[in-house]
Amino acid sequence: MQTHPTVVALPQGGALARGTAHRVLRNTYALLAMTLLFSAAVATAAVAFQLPSPGLILTLVAYFGLLFGIHKLKNRGAAVGLVFALTGFMGWTLGPLLTRTLALPAGGQAVVLALGATGAVFLALSAYATTTKRDLSWMGGLLFAGMIVALLAGLAAVFFQIPALALTVSAVVALLSAGLILYETQQIVNGGETNYVLATVSLFVSIFNLFTSLLQLFGFMGSDD
Repeated sequence: MQTHPTVVALPQGGALARGTAHRVLRNTYALLAMTLLFSAAVATAAVAFQLPSPGLILTLVAYFGLLFGIHKLKNRGAAVGLVFALTGFMGWTLGPLLTRTLALPAGGQAVVLALGATGAVFLALSAYATTTKRDLSWMGGLLFAGMIVALLAGLAAVFFQIPALALTVSAVVALLSAGLILYETQQIVNGGETNYVLATVSLFVSIFNLFTSLLQLFGFMGSDD
């Protein structure tokens, strides 16, 4: 009796890659949702207890120190704890800004507008990035370079007390943050970013920058009422 060899269908490379990218995207969104809620809770507590700003030096040291730790431990479970430490700390830095904004004549409206606009922009850009066939990888270098320039300009606006420059920087950072959300999401979808911890941090920072920039812009407009 003739026997036939058993044929086992192996998954194609493209299917494997798509499956990995889908898993990374799912894990990223799950961790992102938890960190956003945690950061919002810390920011709310900072407003309720009138916590002071940690200051520029402490903010920079803590921010870049935690980022360094996350990158070093990105493949270990401890990295997730550092992600919550970073996002919680950023929530603390957001508290004083929310307090100042809420003290304005239309401060409450500015917060709601900034929050709604941030959510709408993130959802729209995420939907586009996960469905478009266009390659957005060329945006990466330009966006990161733009953020560095904006950071330096923002520091100059703080040190030299130039409100007009600060508002300009806020508008530019909002646009750059929107571009980074597009770029970072497509990197996950296309398999360019396979670590969901790093992907979560990148998206969180972009959303945080988008929200704070819009909050400053809406707050400025509300102060004229």
